[in-house]
Amino acid sequence: MMARHLLEEAASNAASSAASATGHVSQVSTGTEREASGSAMPRVAAHLTASQNRKSALITQNFSIRNNLGYKINAWEASGGGYSFLHNAGLNNGELVIPQTGFYYIYSQTYFRFREPEGEEPDSDPGSDSVRNPKQMVQYISKLTDYYPEPILLMKSARTSCWSKKAGYGLYSIYQGGVFQLNSNDRIFVSISNKDLVDMDKEASFFGAFMVS
Repeated sequence: MMARHLLEEAASNAASSAASATGHVSQVSTGTEREASGSAMPRVAAHLTASQNRKSALITQNFSIRNNLGYKINAWEASGGGYSFLHNAGLNNGELVIPQTGFYYIYSQTYFRFREPEGEEPDSDPGSDSVRNPKQMVQYISKLTDYYPEPILLMKSARTSCWSKKAGYGLYSIYQGGVFQLNSNDRIFVSISNKDLVDMDKEASFFGAFMVS
């Protein structure tokens, strides 16, 4: 019930913001209002969390070089004991399958962790200002559609990080989200640029979407 309430509130807020921008408040209705009017649309929502089986979670994309989107996250948990769920949506090979045309808020966060290689100690020289080689981390959110043979990039977010050799490890996360119009049977997925740095922690790496109108 709490998850349902939060989804209704988020959808209502998103719809209200859109209405304010256009000045057509009378055209906006919440899910509750649609139910009351007898023309309710099925709620569509999903929140997926990282799979603990890291080796099976990442696969290389098989698309052409001009659409190189790194490593697709292929395994998500859809029923993780309160952490994740699917409601009126599908999941296939890491792709969230959209059941009906509409506007959706899509979001994802990926957690990156750099670990010191075994046998290598952090630099303890107090006079050293050397840094590790910079690490590039990119998160992509893309869609596949029945009308185009290759994935279409919807969003990407990136950062390059350096840190002192005195540090034993580094932690970073990338989050992005946005509203997109999707068609029935579109499939959306997440991919990342550096498979050696991604950390499949269910509280920190996740992916989801919900219909706003």
